[in-house]
Amino acid sequence: MTTSKFYDGTKLLSMLDINGERPEIYICTTNRSAGKTTYYNRWAVKKFLDKGEKFYILNRFEYELKDAAERFFNSIHMMFFPDHFMDSERRQNGAYYELYLDNNPCGYSIALNKADAIKKCSHLLCDGKRIIFDEFQSETNHYCPKEIDKFQSIHQSLARGFGKQSRYLPVYMIANFVTLLNPYYVNMGITDRLQTETRYLKGDGYVLEQDVNKSAVQAQKESAFNRAFGKSNYQLYSNEKIYLNDNYAFIDKPKSIGKYIVTLKFHDKHYAIREYRDEGIIYCDDKPDMTFPTKIAITTESHDINYVMLTQNDILISTLRFYFQKGCFRFKNLLCKQCVLTMLCYI
Repeated sequence: MTTSKFYDGTKLLSMLDINGERPEIYICTTNRSAGKTTYYNRWAVKKFLDKGEKFYILNRFEYELKDAAERFFNSIHMMFFPDHFMDSERRQNGAYYELYLDNNPCGYSIALNKADAIKKCSHLLCDGKRIIFDEFQSETNHYCPKEIDKFQSIHQSLARGFGKQSRYLPVYMIANFVTLLNPYYVNMGITDRLQTETRYLKGDGYVLEQDVNKSAVQAQKESAFNRAFGKSNYQLYSNEKIYLNDNYAFIDKPKSIGKYIVTLKFHDKHYAIREYRDEGIIYCDDKPDMTFPTKIAITTESHDINYVMLTQNDILISTLRFYFQKGCFRFKNLLCKQCVLTMLCYI
């Protein structure tokens, strides 16, 4: 837990990845009001003022582009740059907005769901040096369709030019504690590695910081409004290292040997369902027997010739749903739990 009043990203920015190389993705997750957004927004502006390095503000949806400059600059304007102003202008029929600091071009506001448009006009905005992606975790689980594909597409579009097929273009991803099952953690293999006590985590091409700012916690606790809701899940998420949308109930490990029931395919990953009669539980883990004949695709995107759809296994699904309702299911981790819950929600 950090005791300084506001967040400081110096340590994260100085870290190397798990291979001892310079990372291209920096992830910062803390409790609310810790000051992480202020830190990285100010840092990007200072880089422009000192070195003329442009930056990108990455949003999720197109409707966020118009006021992105105002949202970005308002939190740092009066505290650090009272003599400066920022505005933006719409470009390429709304494909992106160009940002101006004191009437000087300083960067671009872009959106994930405009990935195709960015690809087509990337030659017009490939001079940025860094991407600031705030709120990369959605509290309402409202992500773009195929968001990770769009995220990678935009980075590839912007990281080319100047005679290079791919230049170094770091992304700074900022968020509060929402869920370990957010698409970025899942696709980068972070979900299973990140523990509650983890402060820094190194991966292939990325580094991650996870912390609670004690000063922000105390300020929130002293708020009369927050005291009125002091025992709510939202207050715990705001003030502690607790992910808002994660429920660790029934995460456990059986002690005996189980009977294999079925292999599940969910988002291109495979899971196993086993019955442990001695313990009276059904268990899901990520150690499937790929030779087992019964295989079910949880979603249409997971369907292929070797898998049948949920509609053809109504009896099995009903039986598993019965066990779940009786509290007899256990899961290796949150990913396994998400897989089973998605399956059992099928009607």
